[in-house]
Amino acid sequence: MKREKREGQERHFPRVLHFPLFFDISSKIPAYYYVMIDLHTHTLLSDGVLLPAELVQRAHNAGYKAIGITDHVDMSNIDFVVPRIVEASKELAAYSKTTIIPGAEITHVPPPLIRKLVEKARSLGAQLVVVHGETVAEPVIPGTNRAAIESSADILSHPGLISMEDAVLAKENGVMLEITSRKGHSLSNGHVAKIAMAAGATMIINTDSHSPDDLISIHRAKIVLSAAGIPEESIDTIFANSQKFVDTTGRNECRK
Repeated sequence: MKREKREGQERHFPRVLHFPLFFDISSKIPAYYYVMIDLHTHTLLSDGVLLPAELVQRAHNAGYKAIGITDHVDMSNIDFVVPRIVEASKELAAYSKTTIIPGAEITHVPPPLIRKLVEKARSLGAQLVVVHGETVAEPVIPGTNRAAIESSADILSHPGLISMEDAVLAKENGVMLEITSRKGHSLSNGHVAKIAMAAGATMIINTDSHSPDDLISIHRAKIVLSAAGIPEESIDTIFANSQKFVDTTGRNECRK
């Protein structure tokens, strides 16, 4: 099932990233100057320790060019959390050089309910929907990875021992698979990278930050990717994947 175009959503993401480009002299193919983009973070609206404003400021100070705020949600709090992230992102955007993407991470929800919550998060204004994958560090319900992919979430975070079948479906549905710097969740990075590369699925690098110490530099991000067994040429592509997502989200806003 291909990802369907989402229409009629209210968007609160005014800034478009226009990163400078350079040309590879040998290939004449334009490429990005790579910058730190993190599409998976948490605030005290769930289990993080910072207000959205402080998280954004600390990310800016750490050199981040874009950040997704994706607090944990299920059916009990999605109506409360997502609108507040959207509103905070909208107001902070006027004063921050770091682009802010309002989102949500659907967490420990029974697989049959995931599609409903993905759709609800988007209807509430989330520009980025993450589903908490089957990490080896937590007792996530089996079948969560498949439900997230079939629901066309934007990111399947820390998908643990993801199957080749699910990785192929992720490619077909345009769902990005996460390589993470977070302790515990990162134990399966090597497996995720191997399966994703074999399936041709899109990978990104995120921190799953809950506190200031979780934010990382782009140099650290490259180390995490290399440690997962990802070759240098593919690391360049992974950074570009995050940039393309942010650019596309911004262009959609400008067309509204």
